[in-house]
Amino acid sequence: MAAAPRRTRRGGRLRRWLTVLVAVLLVAAGGLALARGMGWIVMIHDISTDLSDPPAFEAILPLRGDVPNPAAYDGPATAAEQRRTYPELGPLTVSEPVPQALSAAVAAGQGMGWDIVAVDETRGRLEAVATTRLLRFKDDIVVRMRSEASGTRIDVRSKSRVGRSDLGANARRIRAFLDALRQSLTEAPAAG
Repeated sequence: MAAAPRRTRRGGRLRRWLTVLVAVLLVAAGGLALARGMGWIVMIHDISTDLSDPPAFEAILPLRGDVPNPAAYDGPATAAEQRRTYPELGPLTVSEPVPQALSAAVAAGQGMGWDIVAVDETRGRLEAVATTRLLRFKDDIVVRMRSEASGTRIDVRSKSRVGRSDLGANARRIRAFLDALRQSLTEAPAAG
């Protein structure tokens, strides 16, 4: 029996690899559709602790360039989906005054690897960019602080520049940041 010509064996190998690739893509697409249908993947990418008055991006706007997701808040449908999916996310109120809370917020953001873009001490604002590890996506963050009778109210918004779903990354980021900030303020020595 004569050996098959080399070209045929290569062509056969290429066809097998293409078949495997197509099968993997079909299974992945089916899996994603199933996950969406089951509610495992939420189709939002703009998360805020204040759904009625989300903090707006300002200083970060020139860095965004021509990205698919606009800087404006995504609106009532996104707010409703966030309430359903992440009902626990809300503002943090701390007893410390705005300057002390803002200083702790900057340290917490830096500790999380954020690139701090702007800190406005007069208005109690922080804007930053977080870059995802694997695919290097950039997500924008704004932290807004307001004085209240009980101390300082802290609101955070995190938005992906690309994609319809963030796979929960922005909500996880906000939770981690608020936990780090709470921990930092608890451990801080009392001013005096």
